[in-house]
Amino acid sequence: MSNTAAGLPIGRGLLYLIVAGVAWGTAGAAASLVYRASDMGPIALSFWRCAIGFVLLIAVRFLRPRPRRAARFEPLGRRASKAGLTGVGLAVFQTAYFAAVDATGLAVGTVVTLGAGPVFIALGARLTLGERLGRGGLVAVAGALTGLAVLSLGGAGTTVRPWGVLLALVSAAAYSAMTLLTRKWGRDGGADAADTSVWAFAVTSLCLLPFAFAEGIVPHAADPVRLGWLLAYIASVPTALAYALYFAGAAAVRSATVSVIMLLEPVGAAVLAVALLGEHLTAPTLVGTLLMLGSVAGLAVAETRGARRREPLPV
Repeated sequence: MSNTAAGLPIGRGLLYLIVAGVAWGTAGAAASLVYRASDMGPIALSFWRCAIGFVLLIAVRFLRPRPRRAARFEPLGRRASKAGLTGVGLAVFQTAYFAAVDATGLAVGTVVTLGAGPVFIALGARLTLGERLGRGGLVAVAGALTGLAVLSLGGAGTTVRPWGVLLALVSAAAYSAMTLLTRKWGRDGGADAADTSVWAFAVTSLCLLPFAFAEGIVPHAADPVRLGWLLAYIASVPTALAYALYFAGAAAVRSATVSVIMLLEPVGAAVLAVALLGEHLTAPTLVGTLLMLGSVAGLAVAETRGARRREPLPV
């Protein structure tokens, strides 16, 4: 992750995003095990995953050998502003989402947050970056949103509360702004995925710290060793690894494509719920999963073909 994200090949960027989306999908199952094993709250869990993720990324950054070719030099103030904007966006995204789930339930909070994200990103990319989605992209986004709605709302009794919906829209807006900024910096050739990941987690941890103290930052658990392993997993795989891959891939791939590929998160969560947590495979789960996987595959193929058309001809 040391090289500038702007030089990342499209195919590798898509692979990074797919792995990140699948890894994010495991966070919900791991978090549910944390809640069962302790009295830890969602904001405290977000703080610890970001704080431990920051320590892990710092350790990896110092242990890895420096690349022979250094990334393009950026002034310290510009790097600080990037880390600050990304970190604040990440903190608002996570905190508003957890608050939306608490206010209006998991199904509605998830479908509004993840459903509004691709719409906001598609509009923002068109207005600020000049990226066109095209007819195929519109069909893929529509298919993905339909699959998300079926997956999240199908067969479940839901209660929609306006305050919770508003919080979910705030979460989606923060996620969209973070994605669009990462893409813009990648197009400008000055986005370093390692720097973005490390210092964004530092800013996010500082933003969440007072809220985590208010909620109860030190958990009580009957089995502290098991809780420690769960926190280590959440901080390493769906946090440090997944966000590092996300920031690298999002700088190289069109923003709307990023938003749809990240919908692999609820797909992964649904698969884990059936495979590991004993939940039944329902028709809505199967239909929603197939719709979203098909949409992700279609956009990935379109993105790869578009990249090939944009490549310069050999001399």
